[in-house]
Amino acid sequence: MALLGERPRRHAGDRPSPAPLAASSASSASARRPAPGALPGLALAGCGTAAAWGVHLLLPGVPVLTAAVVLGIAAAHLPWTKRLVADAGRPGLSLAGRRLMRAGVVLLGLELGLGDVLGLGWATVGLVLVVVAATFSGTLWLGRRLGLPGDQPLLVAAGYSICGASAIGAVGQARGSDERDTAASVALVTLCGTLAIAVLPLLHHPLGLDASGFGRWVGAGVHDVGQVVAAAQTAGPVALREAVVVKLMRVLLLAPLVAAVAVAAVRRGGRGRRGDGRAPGGAVRRPAPVPLFVAGFLAAVAVRTAGLLPSGVLGAAATVREIVLAAALVGLGSAVHLPSLARSGGRLALLGAGAWVVVAGVSYAGVLLTS
Repeated sequence: MALLGERPRRHAGDRPSPAPLAASSASSASARRPAPGALPGLALAGCGTAAAWGVHLLLPGVPVLTAAVVLGIAAAHLPWTKRLVADAGRPGLSLAGRRLMRAGVVLLGLELGLGDVLGLGWATVGLVLVVVAATFSGTLWLGRRLGLPGDQPLLVAAGYSICGASAIGAVGQARGSDERDTAASVALVTLCGTLAIAVLPLLHHPLGLDASGFGRWVGAGVHDVGQVVAAAQTAGPVALREAVVVKLMRVLLLAPLVAAVAVAAVRRGGRGRRGDGRAPGGAVRRPAPVPLFVAGFLAAVAVRTAGLLPSGVLGAAATVREIVLAAALVGLGSAVHLPSLARSGGRLALLGAGAWVVVAGVSYAGVLLTS
């Protein structure tokens, strides 16, 4: 066998074999062909974001972020797009799911001022703390008992208890979770949150809740901010205001949760993005005790609390946040592999239903006690 880079010797009269030469040419062409960069995938994420906004404009009841996840999943499975998503688009879509998710979480901090939280009253603050603790611990316990793989129990617990896909992305980044676990968890939480938009308004009057109580129930029990708005606005402006403030209180708890996950990852030795504890160069990589984007989130909360930004800038930041998170969720949705999801679909669906019962039940009991 010729050494790598050594020209094979030929005796006089020998004729070159076409097959090896063809294979060598193909191999050389493959070696010269550059690996796909991030640009095609980022362009796909941008197209998916624009399409999600279009869906929201046509169907205002469908939040932009929900549409983004669904479109990402569809692009990964439709015959005329799945090859592009899996090959040239994969680096950019993965980049969107990681980097843009972090940027969106930071911008989410500009939605929350500490004055809003203090205005809730201590009873409602206690309600939120109990709901988050009960939902997180109950969902994590149930997911482990069901034997779900990887970090899925932890990620679903974070999504249900804090703020849906944004929390899953943040915890997944701090934990170094496998992209497939993150994508499956986002798909489940998005589906259940979307169902909540349709189901919870039907329970408004049968449960005997006034507008304020219904808003607090929705804010404490629905995952994503957009889904909270879509469900609460059906009961009027009072319900919408209460729901958003309670929801943002839950968002504030994202920082300590992610910090705790990161510290736990450091104590157990850390994992790199490959999931084996090593960076691509082979060196062991330990996650930071507090991820940088969590510090950015807290800084954004401080800026909002101090009133340093005018309302126009905050409004523009909210629009940018929606766009950035939508692009990130297109990327995460494109990583969902439905056949693999179906193999654990029964257990995953059972976890989603169980977590939904926990968060809705604890929230309802808390609202009744604090009314």
